[in-house]
Amino acid sequence: MRTYNTAKRILVTGGAGFLGSHLVDRLISRGDEVVCVDNLFTGAKRNIAHLLGNSNFEFIRHDVTVPLYLEVDQIYNLACPASPVHYQHDPVQTTKTSVHGAINMLGLAKRLNARIFQASTSEVYGDPQVHPQKEDYWGNVNPIGIRSCYDEGKRCAETLFFDYHRQHALDIRVARIFNTYGPRMHPNDGRVVSNFIVQALRGEDITIYGEGQQTRSFCYVDDLIDGFIRFMDLPPMQDGSPGFPGPINLGNPNEFTIRQLAEIVIELTGAKSKLAFLSLPSDDPLQRQPDISRAKEYLNDWEPKIQLREGMQKTIAYFDELLSR
Repeated sequence: MRTYNTAKRILVTGGAGFLGSHLVDRLISRGDEVVCVDNLFTGAKRNIAHLLGNSNFEFIRHDVTVPLYLEVDQIYNLACPASPVHYQHDPVQTTKTSVHGAINMLGLAKRLNARIFQASTSEVYGDPQVHPQKEDYWGNVNPIGIRSCYDEGKRCAETLFFDYHRQHALDIRVARIFNTYGPRMHPNDGRVVSNFIVQALRGEDITIYGEGQQTRSFCYVDDLIDGFIRFMDLPPMQDGSPGFPGPINLGNPNEFTIRQLAEIVIELTGAKSKLAFLSLPSDDPLQRQPDISRAKEYLNDWEPKIQLREGMQKTIAYFDELLSR
């Protein structure tokens, strides 16, 4: 680990993506130097264009399945397509990104003795049989389904992180991210929030899978990034051993049905869209809600502050501007 500068030099993989670019902004704003690595499969240069002239920012186009050699103090590993449309496009590459990417970033962290954060997912719980989901629940995941490239890839990445922690005393942080939304979401990523907003703004029917009674919990991106940084900044233990590794659920525990979300989008956009019901995709979870008791305990009473209507208004404004270009 570098010790010659008080400012941290931080690597963010997937840094040009939806979550990554917001994280990069927050780190830059507090004075850190950031190396943003992204292969731009789902990330976009427009998300980081405003930083390209900043002396504390560096962009490297690179795929994390290939080893990378840098000198940094901390690593946030966010690289992986996260929406079904994108991760099912090349499922083998999706698994490689989660697994080989984790191996490469963990190897780098081990060499540098650097703290490393893993952006895991609520998908490790699969179609849960307990509700809400707590971190000690092992999940109900189909290992050979069309979503398995993502679900099992992330589960394997968690295994690798905890084995490096146990075997090499590596300082890790594993966060399980629940549905998150906000500006810079990809307009064609197939996620429910972006789908509904884009359809409404275009005056199209809003497509709902099944009867829309499946539930999700929606966290605004600013709240999630705050959780990331609080988790990463947890100090080591008093005996000098690494700090709490997780896993920690990060998400908004307020639960909505998909139909309720569609109705809120129609209301806030003023659209005349109708609801169109399609068949439910394979392995689509029926319920998803985080228990965030552990986050509150370890992250200084962290909990989301921005609720759905306020966050949706900001997100709708972003998409409205994007679609009018």
